[in-house]
Amino acid sequence: MKAAQKDPITRLVNAFRQLPGVGERTATRLAFFVLNESDEISRELADALVDVKEKVGLCEDCCNLTDRDRCAICEDARRDRSLVCVVERTQDLRAIERTGDYGGTYHVLHGLISPLDGVGPDDIYVRQLITRLQKTGGEEAIEEVIVATSPSVDGEATALYLQRLLEPLGVRVTRIASGIPIGSDLEYADKVTLARALEQRRQM
Repeated sequence: MKAAQKDPITRLVNAFRQLPGVGERTATRLAFFVLNESDEISRELADALVDVKEKVGLCEDCCNLTDRDRCAICEDARRDRSLVCVVERTQDLRAIERTGDYGGTYHVLHGLISPLDGVGPDDIYVRQLITRLQKTGGEEAIEEVIVATSPSVDGEATALYLQRLLEPLGVRVTRIASGIPIGSDLEYADKVTLARALEQRRQM
């Protein structure tokens, strides 16, 4: 005998509960918001969810999330190609972009080295960064890599690993200043603190 299926409202509430930071009460409020609003809003939400899963991939240059072969930042001829800011996640890239004070390019690792969690250098996008450094030259040569991982234990371990890996390649490796509180996520830093951390970066 088939198990009874959950009603559509309960199913939607349970779906929202799977989102980070969303509990029972918030999930219920969101579900009834969708239910009570126009069909256009629910269709737009459904289409956006399908599009983001089907069309978004990695930029072939910097591994940023994009719906094109190269992201808008890598396509922008006004960006300083000699400067690469290495971040853990696309959310961190977007946080730095909001400051309006950084004009270089990026590289997104999509994770941090974390031996306790079984995450090593081969599990994040380090190799792609090395390949990118080796491919560039002339006017587009990368001269400085800013390591902008969060100041957590894993973030610091990843920064030290990148320093040891990149310095023999002849590139200047710097670290964002410690204006970001220890143990916090870059994504949640305010614009002024983040901009100052970039400006006051130090040689590693």
